[in-house]
Amino acid sequence: MGKRITRAKRRIAGIGLAPLAPAEQPERLAAVLHVLYLIFTEGYAATAGPALHRAELSAEAIRLARLLHRLLPDEAEVTGVLALMLRTDARRGARTGPGGEPVPMAEQDRTRWDAAAIAEGTALITAALPTGVPGPYQLQAAIAALHDEAPSDAATGWPQIELLYRELRARTDNPVTALNHAVAVAMAHGPAAALPLALACAADPRLASDHRPDTVLGHLYERLGRRAEAAGAFRRAAALARTRPRERYLLARATRLRESGE
Repeated sequence: MGKRITRAKRRIAGIGLAPLAPAEQPERLAAVLHVLYLIFTEGYAATAGPALHRAELSAEAIRLARLLHRLLPDEAEVTGVLALMLRTDARRGARTGPGGEPVPMAEQDRTRWDAAAIAEGTALITAALPTGVPGPYQLQAAIAALHDEAPSDAATGWPQIELLYRELRARTDNPVTALNHAVAVAMAHGPAAALPLALACAADPRLASDHRPDTVLGHLYERLGRRAEAAGAFRRAAALARTRPRERYLLARATRLRESGE
């Protein structure tokens, strides 16, 4: 491994780093933002392992986004991704219970959210949005702002969130965005309206190994009073979950529904 690293360093040393042509910059910047956000999301919601999040990855993504924002202060999407990270990471302390289990946003203690990070994210997105047509990261930061500024789950502006997700879906063919839109539809218009959207997400091959579609279906079926189907969806989600705390949480949901229906 040491020899491989040495060889790689020699190759890198021989590469000339010429400035990018103006035409190349948007594509390169979009790739950098995408990678930074992937690092952040892996830290905020780990795909596998013993814990639900990896704070060191989220912190590193935020550090790099701050650096990029200092270098490119007039790039609205750079501002948007930093605002999105800050406002999302602000909830991290309330996302897990004493045993490391996930705590849904509706049940989180909002006094444990990081007010300083929320305020910084608010200032950033407030400055970025008026500069032109908002990009995907700015739209997501605006959604995070609606969550963070609501004093309670009941007071959340779900109709506005649903509209923002609808706009985001028009910009990108992202299956997770479609699933989040289904959740927003459920909260704004009821579970029956969201069920066909969630079923379509569950049938999307890009989410075939993801626990989230079945998790959403479990919540929708539960709200519709379809307990057996809800329990089945939570069991399927648990089988796909790759973090132990989430697997235990989903199995517990399925067990409670099964017992309540007996």
